Amino acid sequence: MKALGIILAGGNNNKMHELSNKRAIAAMPVGGSYRCIDFALSNMSNSHIQRVAVLTQYNARSLNEHLSSSKWWDFGRKQGGLYVFTPTLTADNGFWYRGTADAIYQNIDFLKRSHEPYVIIAAGDCVYKLDYNKVLDYHIKKKADITIVCKDMPEDMDVSRFGVLCMNEDSRIVEFEEKPMVAHSHTISTGIYVLRRRQLIEMLEKCAEEERHDLVNDVLIRYKNMKRIYGYKIDTYWSNIATVDSYYNTNMDFLKPEVRNFFYKQEPAIYSKIDDLAPAKYNVGANVHNSLVSSGCIINGTVENSMLFKQVFVGKDCVIKNSIILNDVYIGDNTHIENCIVESHDTIRANTYLSGEDGIKIVLEQNERYIM
Repeated sequence: MKALGIILAGGNNNKMHELSNKRAIAAMPVGGSYRCIDFALSNMSNSHIQRVAVLTQYNARSLNEHLSSSKWWDFGRKQGGLYVFTPTLTADNGFWYRGTADAIYQNIDFLKRSHEPYVIIAAGDCVYKLDYNKVLDYHIKKKADITIVCKDMPEDMDVSRFGVLCMNEDSRIVEFEEKPMVAHSHTISTGIYVLRRRQLIEMLEKCAEEERHDLVNDVLIRYKNMKRIYGYKIDTYWSNIATVDSYYNTNMDFLKPEVRNFFYKQEPAIYSKIDDLAPAKYNVGANVHNSLVSSGCIINGTVENSMLFKQVFVGKDCVIKNSIILNDVYIGDNTHIENCIVESHDTIRANTYLSGEDGIKIVLEQNERYIM
């Protein structure tokens, strides 16, 4: 592969509310057995990109633990590998990452020491499959300075939290606005970019000189009339999990047969760190319908239209509907949970009723099992 990869996984997002209190967005569990960053990492690996840097910052402990070994994504090579970069205080710099462009600039030596002619930059908070080779071939064919992977969203969808763009007949981007108040298009940026490595270095150094720190506003939008910026449209599944509703809906999408088939059965595969857990156990009285139940779970009650992550215990006479139960949750007997996201390591006492009446309810309970 003629490119190296950079995954931006350091940002904080208050739209995730309590879910981002103890982990980075890129470390959020998705699809029963994955972390969100697994999708970008797997796409890099499947595209034969040998050198990948992950830039972390906010609440990075669990994300760094997840990335502690590169073998799960087959990056453990003599040539290349997986690099995890966190903000570092030096004699020349005393700042944390002040934006996406600044995050890459603070690790610009990684770019300068590399030999690949191109760079693929991807966000760590999106769920999708993509062959980056096809994007790079398109980029070279168009003789583009920058290529942005984009997607047409449904007309009734609010796209104001995305970068919205317009293209001409040749797919060249003529308008690009980040998080517009009123969107004039439903074509959005997916946060995946292709650039020449030397050009990226020049742009980052110029941004640093001018105290500009954001990759989208200070590079992509600023240069849209000066550089040849093209859009590469995808028509397969793509979702960003940066809000509570989008996170809930993305996981619920995995209950659809076509989405499960796309991610679980169709090649190339999505890889993740493997835990040695027993298969899910269904005791007498268990009743599971249209749900995903992960390894290590023990089910004694009713689970309907829900996703249970690893090591969830469901007590007798429990009813769980339209909910997401994260890792290592104990649910006591005769508990009713509906339209909820239950945080990991929670203990839900017996005879509890939890329901999201006006939306998705986030449930955080103290884990009494671990309190001495």
